[in-house]
Amino acid sequence: MVKICKGLIILLSMSFGFVNAIEPITTSFVVGTTLSALIGKQVYNYFHETCNHHWIAYNSTGLEVDMKRKLFGQHIASRVIMKAVTGFMNNKNPKKPLVLSLHGWTGTGKNFVSQLIAENIYEKGMTSSYVHQFVSTTHFPHPSQIDTYKTQLQQWIKGNVTICPRSLFIFDEMDKMHAGLIDSIKPYLDYYDNLDGISYRQAIFIFLSNAGGENITRVVLDFWSEGREREELKLKDLEGALSLEVFNNRNSGFWHTSLIDKNLVDFFVPFLPLEYSHVRMCVLAEMEARGLTPDEEFASEVASDMTYFPKEEKVFSKKGCKTIGSKFDYFN
Repeated sequence: MVKICKGLIILLSMSFGFVNAIEPITTSFVVGTTLSALIGKQVYNYFHETCNHHWIAYNSTGLEVDMKRKLFGQHIASRVIMKAVTGFMNNKNPKKPLVLSLHGWTGTGKNFVSQLIAENIYEKGMTSSYVHQFVSTTHFPHPSQIDTYKTQLQQWIKGNVTICPRSLFIFDEMDKMHAGLIDSIKPYLDYYDNLDGISYRQAIFIFLSNAGGENITRVVLDFWSEGREREELKLKDLEGALSLEVFNNRNSGFWHTSLIDKNLVDFFVPFLPLEYSHVRMCVLAEMEARGLTPDEEFASEVASDMTYFPKEEKVFSKKGCKTIGSKFDYFN
């Protein structure tokens, strides 16, 4: 701590041309007061997260490497998210916030990708004061209180963006959110310079949902049945039908929402069901994360113990990689 302060004092002293001032007593007081204030601020910002480039800086290479090494079986999602986030973060004057809606069965990587995005933008990752996660069943459990939730949600977003324009909002379990609630934040996602003096254009909104999972699985299964390669699937093969399905799904938080009707969601990103080979890679990645030497035989054993569908073909993992941690502990 002392070394840091001394270093700051030297640097700040060199930056002020007051050494040969005409009035040494007055100048010493001013310089001393100024240095103390600046040093205090520098020290505070060094140890406490603030909304500036020291704590918020996009690492595009880091995100690309993370998705290649840690996200398996999601060639569409990886490509779309990489381009969307990089383009948005490099745009000094975006016209609206970035809005991504991630869809697919549980265990396919939606939450994980949100975590990777946060880790490559914020120094503190998911624990950053500027990353805000909402879980529908936890934060908005009672249908009778939807009007209260709407007001609270607006206040939360407005207050946090006021503190830091570069805020990240993650809405999990959108398929369990009460219909109409998400429309309350529509103005913050729209093409406005500002609302009441506050600009929301630098913020990122990510929605996570299991809705659309059946449609995605159906398309992937058809590709497999026709003998086509999984990597042949493109975003255009899924995005249109996906957005239409969640818009018309009464059990989706996006049911007849103006966010879709007004085209405020930039990308509907499909997460494909995972196959046996992908589950094996998840096991190997878990071993690496735990500091263990990768064991191909062990990975095969864990992956084989997972349940797969359809019943006869057993192509796709029912739970993706979601229970890999517990399975790992069981076999280990």
